[in-house]
Amino acid sequence: MSETGFMLFRHIMGKTETVLYAACMTFLFYPFMAGQKEQRKNVLKKAATVFGAYVLVYLICDAAALPGWLRMIIVIVLLTSSHRITGMEKNIAFLLGVLFFGIRDMCRLITESLRYIFDTKLLRGVYNESTMYRNTAVGYSLSIVLQFLLLFIMLLFISRRLQKEPLELHAKELCYLCLMPIAGILFGNIIFRQLFIVKENVFFLLYEEYPVFIGLVPLTSFLFYVGIVATVMSYQEMVRLQEEKKKYFVEEQQLLAIRERMEEVEQFYDGIRRMKHEMKNHLTNIKGLAGSGSYEEMEQYIAKMDESLNVFELTIRTGNAVTDVIVNDKQKAADKQGIKFSSEFLYPASDGYDAYDIAIIINNLLQNALEACERMKGGKRYISLSGRQKKRFFLICVKNSFEGEVAFDKNSNLPVSTKGADLLGKRVSMHGIGLSNVKRETAKYLGNVDIRIKKKEFVVTVLLQERSRNGQHNQCKLHDKDVQQLFEELRSKGQRPDKNRIL
Repeated sequence: MSETGFMLFRHIMGKTETVLYAACMTFLFYPFMAGQKEQRKNVLKKAATVFGAYVLVYLICDAAALPGWLRMIIVIVLLTSSHRITGMEKNIAFLLGVLFFGIRDMCRLITESLRYIFDTKLLRGVYNESTMYRNTAVGYSLSIVLQFLLLFIMLLFISRRLQKEPLELHAKELCYLCLMPIAGILFGNIIFRQLFIVKENVFFLLYEEYPVFIGLVPLTSFLFYVGIVATVMSYQEMVRLQEEKKKYFVEEQQLLAIRERMEEVEQFYDGIRRMKHEMKNHLTNIKGLAGSGSYEEMEQYIAKMDESLNVFELTIRTGNAVTDVIVNDKQKAADKQGIKFSSEFLYPASDGYDAYDIAIIINNLLQNALEACERMKGGKRYISLSGRQKKRFFLICVKNSFEGEVAFDKNSNLPVSTKGADLLGKRVSMHGIGLSNVKRETAKYLGNVDIRIKKKEFVVTVLLQERSRNGQHNQCKLHDKDVQQLFEELRSKGQRPDKNRIL
């Protein structure tokens, strides 16, 4: 190979590298550009935009001989400047851009050592100029192939790691996640500047002057990549723990509210008992008023008694004091909003269920149903609660009307709601927390949660399995005959649980 041919080869390989880097960046961005309702054509357009932006910036910068760090900044700024380019939040686009350039530089440093080794082996004992150019081209080609193979593997791993949790980043989280890749980029720039140095017309090669760097540089680069992955994993674990903490906090607050209401109910029952003791005096007073002919005063007296008794009345009886409190509270809340509320809930006649566990389940289900009905702008609003026991199983079903569309989170398989709360900079779905609590309580009874949506009706069916006195279960799979029979009963009453939606 001649010198002219070698220079042409290097020029072509340089442009090929730019195209391959653009393809790798697009590969990293692509999964995060595809939304739940995004059409494939639109996603491909955005992917093409990312690819084109990278190639265009690098070709222009090559012509203008701009430094590599400036090209990187221009690409990242361009991709984060507009939501239309990538179809994702600016913080997420910025993070992916920084991750890409950090991992790219780590791969370049690793393969730079391999390239030096290839050149050393291939050029040893070669004095013919044509052969030297040819062997150098071979070594360069091998290093490029290995570099992009390694880059693809690293990007694939970090991409799958990032997809395990939804990315919703704020400033502090973004800084935390970008710290390690930016440090890697700075380290890479320092090393690249030291690889080839010319002083007083003398050419110095870092790996020749310090052979230990042949192994030290790729090892340090790999550790930077491990640090990037560890940072992402620690962030996701922190978010997961905070979400769990939030869920348990919500459950704790629900239990506290139930206990407080139980105390109120006990006070009501004490008032009823006092009223019974005072009934003799009331009857004596009524007889006296009747005997004296004060019928108008007697009617007023009886009306006051009736009003006093109504204060202590629970309109819905479930067979358990704890669930009585929950159901009657939700009924009152529904009545205030003008929502039709019906209940056919009967607490199971078994010691195999904990009243507070069932209270948490129906409290979350009814609260979600209330919120869905409150958001309705028109139409018939209703909530229906039912619960019945069949052998060692207990079924709880809540149906409610709703408006709009319901999307399911791909990780939790729970409905995604627009209502949420900020938790350490992360948006948390309160609707998801409620159903997560239901799912967790159901798991204690080896049960199932079935979510079905039909037209404008949202139906959640919870199946619990009775526990024995020692807290253990006689384990039963979904295909058990008794469970199948329960689902058949639901179908016969017009309810059709979809087994594909079982959580």
